[in-house]
Amino acid sequence: MVEVALSGRALLEQAATRLADAGVESPRLAARRLWADLQDDATLLALLTDDVDVAPSVAARFAGWVERLAAGEPLAYVTGWTGFRHLRLQCDPRALIPRPETETLVELALARTSTGTAVDIGTGTGAIALALKSEGAFETVWGVDLSAPALALARANGEQLGIEVRWASGDLLAPIAGEVDLLVSNPPYLTEAEYAALDHSVRDYEPQLALPSGADGLTATRRLLDEGRAVVRAGGWIALEVDCRRAAATAALAEGFGWREVLVQDDLFGRARYLLARRGSA
Repeated sequence: MVEVALSGRALLEQAATRLADAGVESPRLAARRLWADLQDDATLLALLTDDVDVAPSVAARFAGWVERLAAGEPLAYVTGWTGFRHLRLQCDPRALIPRPETETLVELALARTSTGTAVDIGTGTGAIALALKSEGAFETVWGVDLSAPALALARANGEQLGIEVRWASGDLLAPIAGEVDLLVSNPPYLTEAEYAALDHSVRDYEPQLALPSGADGLTATRRLLDEGRAVVRAGGWIALEVDCRRAAATAALAEGFGWREVLVQDDLFGRARYLLARRGSA
């Protein structure tokens, strides 16, 4: 347990030691990040003023954050926010924490089309939908999620950022009545066995609804590729994040459902991570 010291320097040293003992990656950096967020100021100044006296109430709160992180709770949940592309998003256990790999999915999707109507299925925090709307020239962007708590979080992020997205509750594409030019999704894509084997920092904290997808990990992806044909207009695009272990199988599914120009792209780590495909003419 981190003792409640009264100097920032002592607090940071204690925190780094506690996090290192708990096996937290880059413990000093993690302690600095917690400290900066506690000050509500992520500037360099906040990171350097660590020799000032700290009020006992602030020190106690910091110690509590350190213990949560040491116990395995994700940093984004402890601090209550995460970055995604140029956005700062509220983040809590109502939704999956957006990953850096998903930022590339947005980039690849925008390179295909950035006008008309786009839909983000399984929006979670709203990260993809909000990025598409703020970076593209779409007239309308939809964010859909089956989870009411996740949708409330996405809506709160949109309001805080002043980005207008239409939010809808429902199962995958069910709420979408008209045609769209772009369908983007980071759907659940783990098998049940893979989900059971996840590190506890993911399995015990992030929502189960967002991670496993049937015995083969492809239930949601298969439905999106199938049902997406009735939603994506002719010439429109689908962009999905996929598990690298099933990228080839996903591409085969897309071709089997009649999608054209099917392409699998690697992420920054060289893993097959994204599937892009175009709907042919009716």
